Amino acid sequence: MTDISTPPTEVEDEISLLDLLQTIFDNLRLLILGPLVVGLAALGISFTVPPTFTATVKFLPPQQQQSAAASMLASLGGLGGLAGAAAGIKSPADQYLVFMKSNSVQDVLIERFKLQDRYQSKFKTDTRLALTGSTRATSGKDGLITVEVDDKDPQFAADLANAHVDELQKLLARLAVTEAQQRRAFFEKQLLQVKEKMIAAEQALRATGISGSVLKSNPTSAVAAVAGLKAQVTVQEVKLGAMRGYLAESAPDFKLALNELANLRAQLAKQEKDEPATAGQGDYVSKYREFKYQETLFELFAKQFEVAKIDESREGAVIQVLDAAQPPERKAKPKKALIAIIATLAAGFALLLFVFIRQALRNATQDPESAQKLGKLKASWSKALGKAS
Repeated sequence: MTDISTPPTEVEDEISLLDLLQTIFDNLRLLILGPLVVGLAALGISFTVPPTFTATVKFLPPQQQQSAAASMLASLGGLGGLAGAAAGIKSPADQYLVFMKSNSVQDVLIERFKLQDRYQSKFKTDTRLALTGSTRATSGKDGLITVEVDDKDPQFAADLANAHVDELQKLLARLAVTEAQQRRAFFEKQLLQVKEKMIAAEQALRATGISGSVLKSNPTSAVAAVAGLKAQVTVQEVKLGAMRGYLAESAPDFKLALNELANLRAQLAKQEKDEPATAGQGDYVSKYREFKYQETLFELFAKQFEVAKIDESREGAVIQVLDAAQPPERKAKPKKALIAIIATLAAGFALLLFVFIRQALRNATQDPESAQKLGKLKASWSKALGKAS
């Protein structure tokens, strides 16, 4: 009779839920008491950490509105376009946040509050990093900017938060940020340049020594007309130069502006041809014409400069503080309960992992093959440590 032997069964390593539960129940005391002890220890340590207070200030940054002088800029054509070319800012709030974090603002705060000594930093670069770490500035969808400052002294935190707004205001006073500010700065610069030229032209006119009563013909009106046309030609030329940046030469508006320039040049050429220039009067007439030309430009720039100042005062780079920082009454950190909970959960997870690994090693030592592999691993580890040493 032939014995039919059954094939050997293969031993498969399976993770049984019951085995895991058994392991947990076997180490239940460790898994409960261990995390509790760690949590209580973390809670006790948190009492030794100095409290940190957070002061908050909220303010409304300068609002960039559509300028009321947009229609009046048409009188200067291209010059007005140049003045407002850089007016479009995609995200003004983000720009003010960058200003507040700039070295210009931070260095002033460092000197004002002696932050190098307070943060015990040797270099100003490290002080800036410490200041940045203790300061948070964000912009919300409501358009408000919030500045939060952390410090161990609640009064100091409030003072430092409010100082951020003060120094930002001073910085904006030196910069042309809004559209009206940029136009004001542009026209102010042009106004100063034309004023110097106008004074020089007036002095040259007086140096001729010829008065209007001595002249056989009075060229005042003719010269004034020539100077006005010359100024208009200059403005139109600048306007065309600006239009080339955003219009094709075949565009109707560009052709119309080109025709206007041609007509102005034709009128100017005719006026200059008809201008009286008899002997003894030529020098006076040319200098008077230059003076009237500079005077006309000065009047145009002065008019637009005043309009820009009015717009600037209307929108202004004025920071409107909604909530000034007050010394906080409650500390922001450390949050003792949160620290204790996180420490308890972390310890529980670590101990649970330790218990499973320890049980797995125990099970492995009971299997000869696994025990042999563990022995090889220990030998390799000892060998690696021996080489490292």
